[in-house]
Amino acid sequence: MNNNPTNRQRWLLIIAGAGLLLLILDRIIFTPLGHAWQAHAAEIVQLQQSVANGRAVIARASQTQRVWAEMQAGALPKDAAQAEQDLISAFDRWGRTSNIELGSIKPQWRRGATDHYSLLECRVDATGTLPALTRFLYELELSPLALRVDSVEFTARDDNGQKLGLSLVVNGLRLVPLEARP
Repeated sequence: MNNNPTNRQRWLLIIAGAGLLLLILDRIIFTPLGHAWQAHAAEIVQLQQSVANGRAVIARASQTQRVWAEMQAGALPKDAAQAEQDLISAFDRWGRTSNIELGSIKPQWRRGATDHYSLLECRVDATGTLPALTRFLYELELSPLALRVDSVEFTARDDNGQKLGLSLVVNGLRLVPLEARP
């Protein structure tokens, strides 16, 4: 019987050693491999999304090139004075077409986010009826000029709301080399 407790102790030591070995393997090998597997899986998903986005960009390439060509064709002239004159003349023409009263047009040059373009920001105040002002905005949107309407505000100018005021901010795109900035 003396042999039986030693045999048990030996088995307990083997089992405890095996458990300790499994714990060490878990901490050193299995857990880091699991984290690496999850990181690789997340990276694969991200790369698959990037590939899908790239394919979508390639599929839209001709449309993007067409829009860019239209923007270049509609950009304001490189000469700052001519660009201001062209935009003010366009506002005047749209005002006459829509039968509104233009109160003021305040142009101001702004630098673009990069050094490859500049923006002519115009603050326009006008008055007229709702149909006339919407016609003015319609004419502005139909323009071939590369314009972006940043804000539009309508206010009542009489008690009945028949005469409205329009305040809007419009940015015109001018493509110029770095040396020719205003």
